[in-house]
Amino acid sequence: MGIYLNPRNDNFKEFLNSEIFVDKTMILSVLNGIMKTSQKYICISRPRRFGKTYAANIISSYYSKGCDSRSLFERCKISKEASFESNLNKFNVIKLDINSEYRNIFEKKLLINKITRNIRDEFIEQFPEIKFYDDNSVAECILKVFDKTGEKFVILMDEYDVLVRENVEQDLFNQYLDFL
Repeated sequence: MGIYLNPRNDNFKEFLNSEIFVDKTMILSVLNGIMKTSQKYICISRPRRFGKTYAANIISSYYSKGCDSRSLFERCKISKEASFESNLNKFNVIKLDINSEYRNIFEKKLLINKITRNIRDEFIEQFPEIKFYDDNSVAECILKVFDKTGEKFVILMDEYDVLVRENVEQDLFNQYLDFL
């Protein structure tokens, strides 16, 4: 479907096709268990090179409405869980790699505007029956969709700390905090 909104499962498919594949899909069992509780807001913070991107790709492929991942997960441990069917490809997913976005923009001060515009454009494409405006934030787009459809979102942010690591200017950092 989109790059940011309801992405496909290509990244997880690559992991599955690798010579070495370690099945960490049971993280989904834990997430499925808390999806409808007040504990549903989660930050997975791990050291660098510790599998956060891998986990984000698993989570995105499983929850995203932008793909049919049943055949990919059927050979994984999660497929044996009672909760497997309950949330498979049933949520709108927004997936961001902040490091990639930061590295791929020349004018760093425009980072948040660019991310917002790109995601908003995908909202316009995927929800043509809903009116979005040029000044709508991502949060406003999510709320509009929820208001009109009742559909919920899973939001995944990989490399969310890049602006701290890069010690960016305070104005950009403030924009980022507002975006978050």
